[in-house]
Parts: sequence; C-alpha cells; structure tokens
Amino acid sequence: MTDIARSTRVVRTRAELREALGGLPRPIGFVPTMGWLHVGHRSLMQRARAEDATTVVSIFVNPRQFGAPSDLEQYPRAEARDVEICAEEGVALVFAPAVEEVYPPGFDTTVSVGAVARPLEGAARPGHFEGVATVVAVLFNLVGAERAYFGRKDYQQLLVIRQMARDLAIATEVVGLPTVRAPDGLAVSSRNVHLSPAERVAAPVVHRALAGAVAAWQRGERSADALRRMMSDALAGEPLANPEYVSVADARTLRELEVVEAPALLSTAVRFGSTRLIDNEPLE
Repeated sequence: MTDIARSTRVVRTRAELREALGGLPRPIGFVPTMGWLHVGHRSLMQRARAEDATTVVSIFVNPRQFGAPSDLEQYPRAEARDVEICAEEGVALVFAPAVEEVYPPGFDTTVSVGAVARPLEGAARPGHFEGVATVVAVLFNLVGAERAYFGRKDYQQLLVIRQMARDLAIATEVVGLPTVRAPDGLAVSSRNVHLSPAERVAAPVVHRALAGAVAAWQRGERSADALRRMMSDALAGEPLANPEYVSVADARTLRELEVVEAPALLSTAVRFGSTRLIDNEPLE
C-alpha cells in the first residue's frame, strides 16, 4: 500500500466502523460501491467532498444482487487499487467487509420495494432489486450518513433506493448525479472491462440510439412507439448489439408511455457477447 493510501482508514467489521465513525466530523457523505472504481465513482466522491465534512466509501460485492453465481465470480475486484483511488479523492474511511459482516449468521430479512422495482431491470433480473435494497438498507443504517451518492446510469436503482429510504424512514438523503461517459458516449461502468476490443468499438451504439431518440423528441416527436422504433433501429444496425429491451417510460413511475411528455426516461439494456450494458437519457 502506498503512502497516499495509508491516509485513508480501512475497516472491515461493524464494530470497527462504529468506532471509526464516532471520531469523524459531520455531515458524512457516503458512496456505496462494489469496487473496481472508475471515474464515475470519483465523481461521486468529489461531490461528497464538496458537500460534506467527511466522505465514507463502502467496497462490497453484494452476492444477493447477482442472479447467476458465475456473474458474481466474474465481477472484477482490485481492493488495493480501489483504496488508493479513495485516498486520492480525500476519502476518510473505507468500509470493506466480508459477506458474513454484512449478513451475519441467521440473517433472514429481505427488503422488497414495490411497483418501481418491477419493470425493466426488475423484470429482466428477478430478485436483483431485493438484493440491492437489502444491502443498501443495511449500509445506510450502519453508516448513518447525512447524504449518499449514486450515479443516474443506474436510474431505476436510484428510484428504488429513494423509495426504500423514504418508506423505511431512513434519514439519509439519496443524491443522484449525472452519468459519466467516455468521449465516444459509452457510459462508464465496471462491466466495460469485460468487453472485447471489437465489442468496445461497437458499444457506443447504445448511447447513439438514446441520443437519436432524444433529438427526435426535441424536434417534436411525442409518440413513444416511434421513439422506441428509432432506438431499436439504431441498435439493429450494429451486428454485435443484442438488445434486451428499449423503454420510453414515465421518469417517476417507469410505466411505459404512449404519448411522451416530460419528465420521461429513455432506457435500454443491450448485450455485447456476455457483457450486459444499461444506459438511459432523461427527457426534461
């Protein structure tokens, strides 16, 4: 570990976390992550540094939000590198627990959020949002931060977490920040590391499809079916892209629309080989 990484304290148990939090100035800004940190995570840490006295990051690959065991096994991990990134961004504390520390023996509770968790990713990945809501509820209660920061690339996740925090009377404010993109438009994601060179060249078609529909809406197109067709046609033009869904939905409820008025959300999930990418653009 380098000298800069030593400036960030790493704790691994609930007891260590409680002890460390007791000596930190408030307010606390919290950035929950599954590690393999990238520029998108940095943007969340930077916002927390700007708004809060202390920044706390969690690094925990949550087994409850993966459908297939192989997906969990293949998720990239590099804790030493991640801690160094946290130190570079002025993070005071990293919570990097083992699975048994988050879900102790006998843990038997699942947090299930309602209607907003059912379509789109909820339909495509059964059980995923139960896993997300459960781990975030645990982490929110352990850290007790004033604010927590999430990227809008995972827009539905952001809605699910806000609903969960509101319904369970968790005081942490859930802050959503804009999607960070590569120069060619591809949304930054930990999963991008799994793209082959050819797939990486092809992957920006996802954002081009969304951007084309945004432009059509800005020109006056209000038919949701027409916007869905535009996105589908753009994706069909890339042989390596295999769309799972294209959506034009109400931005608050994620119910599919017939006529599009703001606020609405364009979103899609597309596979490139074994790598599944999601992206979205708001209509505001």
